[in-house]
Amino acid sequence: MLHKGMTPFRLVFICTGNICRSPTAEAVMRALVHKDGLSDRYPVDSAGTSDFHDGEGIDPRAAQIAQAHGYDTTGIRARAVRADDFLATGIMFAMTREHLRFLEAMAQTIDAQKRRCRLALFAEGLPEPYPLDVPDPYYGGQKGFEDVLTMIEAGCQHHWQTIKDHA
Repeated sequence: MLHKGMTPFRLVFICTGNICRSPTAEAVMRALVHKDGLSDRYPVDSAGTSDFHDGEGIDPRAAQIAQAHGYDTTGIRARAVRADDFLATGIMFAMTREHLRFLEAMAQTIDAQKRRCRLALFAEGLPEPYPLDVPDPYYGGQKGFEDVLTMIEAGCQHHWQTIKDHA
């Protein structure tokens, strides 16, 4: 429960179109946060570096894999990252180093006194065999979506544990 005076700490996941990797991470992290009863303290969201898919739902292949593993993707809609995403207290997790560079460049256009979020590379700190960039499963088959879900589960569990330990 969010106590009076506590600021929510947003967890936002960023990929290119916000239809595969980042909404999958949103669903996985929401499940972890909800399980611990901290949804009001740690709101979870996702966005893309592009507005190409704005308003669309999660890719059906990503949704099918996530739902088969017990994650709810209902209501997740693609949107582009906005300047106000940088104003909320929290962390924006970039799925790749390219996404991180995009966020760093965008952050430079926002008044540093108003920026409240931290930027992080999602896979940084994960053990082998995980690469630093979460691969884009969009042009691949079902195995690619399954592999990405496995990596996202490991990353979300790692980050959630770290966040809880420092809360």
